[in-house]
Amino acid sequence: MSSSDSTSLSTSSSSQSTESDRSRDERLRGEGMSAGVGTSGMPMEVVREVREDPPEELEESNWPAKGGYAWVASDVRDQSSLFRWSRLLNSWLNCKPVMSRGVSGDIVSLERVSAIDRVCHGQEGAAEKFFYMYMCHFSQLHIRLPFDDFTMGVLRALNVAPTQLHPNSWAYLQAFRILCESLYLEPSPYAFLYFYDTRPRRPATWLSLISRPSISRLDAFSQSFKHFKDGYFKVVVKEGGEPYFLNADGSTKFPFSWTNNPSRYKDMGVEELSAGDKEVVGMLLRFVDKLPTKGLVRVYNSVHPIIDIKEHMAQSGKKNLALFQALRKEMAAKAKEAGKAGVPNLQESVVEVHVHGGTKRRAELPPRPGKGKDVKKIRASILGSAVGAGSASGEKLPEAGLIELLEISVRKDISINLPDTVVNSIDNMEVDHIVRTMVEFGSKALVLGRRVGSLYRREVKEVGELQGKIPRRN
Repeated sequence: MSSSDSTSLSTSSSSQSTESDRSRDERLRGEGMSAGVGTSGMPMEVVREVREDPPEELEESNWPAKGGYAWVASDVRDQSSLFRWSRLLNSWLNCKPVMSRGVSGDIVSLERVSAIDRVCHGQEGAAEKFFYMYMCHFSQLHIRLPFDDFTMGVLRALNVAPTQLHPNSWAYLQAFRILCESLYLEPSPYAFLYFYDTRPRRPATWLSLISRPSISRLDAFSQSFKHFKDGYFKVVVKEGGEPYFLNADGSTKFPFSWTNNPSRYKDMGVEELSAGDKEVVGMLLRFVDKLPTKGLVRVYNSVHPIIDIKEHMAQSGKKNLALFQALRKEMAAKAKEAGKAGVPNLQESVVEVHVHGGTKRRAELPPRPGKGKDVKKIRASILGSAVGAGSASGEKLPEAGLIELLEISVRKDISINLPDTVVNSIDNMEVDHIVRTMVEFGSKALVLGRRVGSLYRREVKEVGELQGKIPRRN
């Protein structure tokens, strides 16, 4: 494997192309990427780019296609990846985290795919074990590596590789987990699959979970999940990552490659569940209205998960919110009695963070006024031994040792509306062009953000110096 083929998360990675895509990219490389008016008709600043893709990546387009995959549907085996170019994968990795917090990025290597690799291909000729992942897994569904036991258990039970499970079904899995954790329940594969049927198709294609109408409690993440099929890359397991992905005997903890025999589930009976699974299923069946899958998935990207979960519950119906609050209180008491310290607690109404000098700051998060749409207000105070103090006029002053910070308001009612002409022009852009434009403007936004931060810090410093010059009243 060449040095351009591989990337750990702290450095870079790679990607590749088909014949038609190669000709288009060669045209772009020859012309540069010029824009006074982009291919979409949108006005843009003039940018010229000279592409220097490694010769070996260009040459791969002439390799013969891999055979032996007639059992896979043609739209799967004919779909090449955007990440055939190492430079494109590197740019995307710089913008999107893929690892769980606290886990070293050295356990895996993210690599581009060759021009002839397809998401359904197996491990033929690979020196190290790997599996494919889609870009949307991380950017839209907030999946992180390594997988937890629940996720690997679902993949094993379904007998599918990660990319073989349709993204809409991944969303069900993500929403189910966060819902269980918010109720102090342990998510399990079969409790999850109890709510769904599967109908594997021939030839093999993406497997979808079909909600059982009478008992389903999660709505669809998207009616039509688009633009995910060409965004796959390799996740290669390194030596340090083997305990996360491999069993002691070297076998994989879930299918790494597509299978031609995914599991079929139809009307699973309660008698097939364990006692723990029955508890989870029974608890979730108490909800009346369907719960918002998309809202629950977004909670993974939330600063205050439980606040957002309650908001989504309220949007799905007052009965659901009231039941959720009652169940959470009940299950919290049971978890405490049972000493289940390992069950995630998403309440966190008091958040501790480290500030300058190692002092801890406590931020109290009061309930949102009204419907909770307008603002989130956070009042922070430095923890310390405080003694109340008063002024000569009798007005109560901040306690000694406490610093009252201004309230921070985060607006929730801001909407961005674009004219239909702009939306249509974006829809007509080629995918490669959209990704390059996104990376370019994302980099500019990062530079501007750093500049705004430095200006803010300078302003705070000047205000502090000015306050220091004002004489204090006795």
